[in-house]
Amino acid sequence: MTENEPLQDDTINDQPMPLIDHLLELRRRLLWSGAAFLLCFALCYHYAGDIYLFLARPLGEIMRQQGEQPHLIYTALYEAFFTYIRVAFFGAAFLSFPMIAIQGWIFIAPGLYRSEKRAFAPFLVATPILFLLGAALAYYFIFPIAWRFFLSFQTPGNTGGVQIELQAKVSEYLSLVMKLIMAFGVAFELPVVLTLLARVGIVTSDMLRRFRRYAIVAAFVIAAILMPPDVITQVGLAVPLVLLYEISILSARIVEPKRPVDPQV
Repeated sequence: MTENEPLQDDTINDQPMPLIDHLLELRRRLLWSGAAFLLCFALCYHYAGDIYLFLARPLGEIMRQQGEQPHLIYTALYEAFFTYIRVAFFGAAFLSFPMIAIQGWIFIAPGLYRSEKRAFAPFLVATPILFLLGAALAYYFIFPIAWRFFLSFQTPGNTGGVQIELQAKVSEYLSLVMKLIMAFGVAFELPVVLTLLARVGIVTSDMLRRFRRYAIVAAFVIAAILMPPDVITQVGLAVPLVLLYEISILSARIVEPKRPVDPQV
């Protein structure tokens, strides 16, 4: 096998198309993506109450452990309705993402070389998996610790003082939950982004190692900006970010283009 044979096999499986055909193809993919999102939205709205109860379960379990009756309130007539709309939108974004990603891949894949398709395929698989891992970390680990911390500031009124009791609103709780889930999910995409940049030669593993100390500081700064003003959730995001950065260094070293060896050395 000669050196040119792999290059000859690395072709683009695409036929020349006029601009109008590309636009029609883009329109077709957008319609499929929109239809998938609308179907998922209708399904999630039907089960919006169950989805919200699932999101509120960590708070409810901690309230029960403290001898309280789990409850959330809403103070506007339309608040619960629009909260369910947001829940359905949030759930539809999760469910329809694979279909939307597939439609995007179908649109751009014909214009890629075979080697580029093989390089991008792992990233398409890793992206939703890492996002789900980040969301799961927030739901199963961060939420119980953070909610228990926040509920610890309640004070009973039977000691002669003034009672301080949590009256959480459904919309505010959902906003906080979605913010945390999205923050952790997007943060877990760090290895995908850095590995992809290393694959195309924009960054190298040596460069990432040199910037390690700055990355650690940036992780805590990002956590302080995205998270609520408490140490638990901020550290809960910053520490995984640092670990993911270390994983990115290893994965970048594996996929980065090999440097040509100087024959004179």
